[in-house]
Amino acid sequence: MKVLCHVALLLLLGEISCQGNRNAGTKQGVKAPKKSGNQGGDATHEDEASQQTAASTKPADEMKLHLLKNAQVTCNDGTSVDKLIHFQIQLISSCDSRYKNIPRLMSSADWPQTRKGTGILSTQVEENPHWYNANTVFVPYCSSDVWSGTKAKPKEKGKDTVEYAFLGSLIVREVVKDLALKGLKQAKVVMLAGTSAGGTGVLLNIEKVSSQLEQLGAEAQVRGLVDSGWFLESKQQKAHECPDGVLCSPVDALKKGLRLWNGNIPEKCKQQYKRGEEWQCFFGHKIYSSLTSPLFVVQWLFDEEQLRVENIYIGGQTLSEQQWTYMQNLGKEIKNSLKDVTAVFAPSCLSHTLITKSNWMDFQVKSTSLSRALQCWDKSLEANKNNKTPVKGCPFHLIDNCQSPQCNPTCPPLVDQATKQELTLLQVLASMGLDLTKISLEVKRDGGPATSNGG
Repeated sequence: MKVLCHVALLLLLGEISCQGNRNAGTKQGVKAPKKSGNQGGDATHEDEASQQTAASTKPADEMKLHLLKNAQVTCNDGTSVDKLIHFQIQLISSCDSRYKNIPRLMSSADWPQTRKGTGILSTQVEENPHWYNANTVFVPYCSSDVWSGTKAKPKEKGKDTVEYAFLGSLIVREVVKDLALKGLKQAKVVMLAGTSAGGTGVLLNIEKVSSQLEQLGAEAQVRGLVDSGWFLESKQQKAHECPDGVLCSPVDALKKGLRLWNGNIPEKCKQQYKRGEEWQCFFGHKIYSSLTSPLFVVQWLFDEEQLRVENIYIGGQTLSEQQWTYMQNLGKEIKNSLKDVTAVFAPSCLSHTLITKSNWMDFQVKSTSLSRALQCWDKSLEANKNNKTPVKGCPFHLIDNCQSPQCNPTCPPLVDQATKQELTLLQVLASMGLDLTKISLEVKRDGGPATSNGG
């Protein structure tokens, strides 16, 4: 990795966590994209990698797969690390089923050798004007532990032994360690970014990455970018027995997962809660006050993964008045939880994840795009050495004022999966059996169709 200017971007992604019994073994890999231009070095920990490290410079807009040097830090099945994280706090189903149906989230065996960057990873100036020429590292997700695990795969089989490795926290550590040998220490800014579960992974790992780089002799400021990883505790689901993990509430799933993964929780947050309550640090509004590194939160106010936690699938089931009320309250609760976050971009839309979408610059809050808000945040940090004072005329605390789902005119469209036609929110709600005469709904300001793409 040749750091051309001062920025390195690391991106983490996420998927559903699992519990179960299965034996496997593979190492982890990392996608190291390209270098270009003269703006900065991007190191991005993303999706499925966890054991390979990415560093080589590659022209064009493809990232090349690299393995981590430490072969002991692996994916669930023991293969080399490469990360892709998409957090669904619906959490735990069986690891065996996950391994069978979505093997890319537990193994690096079938990861492609190259990957084209999109959104914030793109090398095209039209798509990514602020960081198009940065060195990026893409780390796919394959540890099923929300980037928190430190549990190695057992050496011996046992009747009650969970025969998987859960090493997400160590994967992040090893990626940074490898990148430090390839120029990361010369960067002035290291951006640790993540989408979905990867966003939660940023919250859990940003202070550790900062300390690690300091110990390695780097002077870089570590910043965090959390996309769609700001989850709230479930209000509707009641705690109940969930011996197999499938029917667990999110909180119960996290409690079980922490034990299974031997989860590594940031010490400062951990000290705020009594023993057995450390799971609260997985929630952004609980851990945020304990973080010292600058953080930018990107969060749809009506996050579809948060809705799925409550068994609400837009366009895929009937919708009760109670569930509609919950949806409306969710937007208010997420908005309220973000009010004290210094840097935030929160559109009032139904979707999930944003920064890796090719059209990520289309979405706006108060006439400001996310790309512009990130640039303003960057300028503020450079000018003030903190992220609390915006540069005049350059905002980065942006939360929609309108209250209903899809009331922002730039929301991504809702699409009928069968016909691929765009639908208004009213059409979707009617198709789900909701009595439209009994609900209040704020329409888009431009009068256009209220739609979303399922993110």
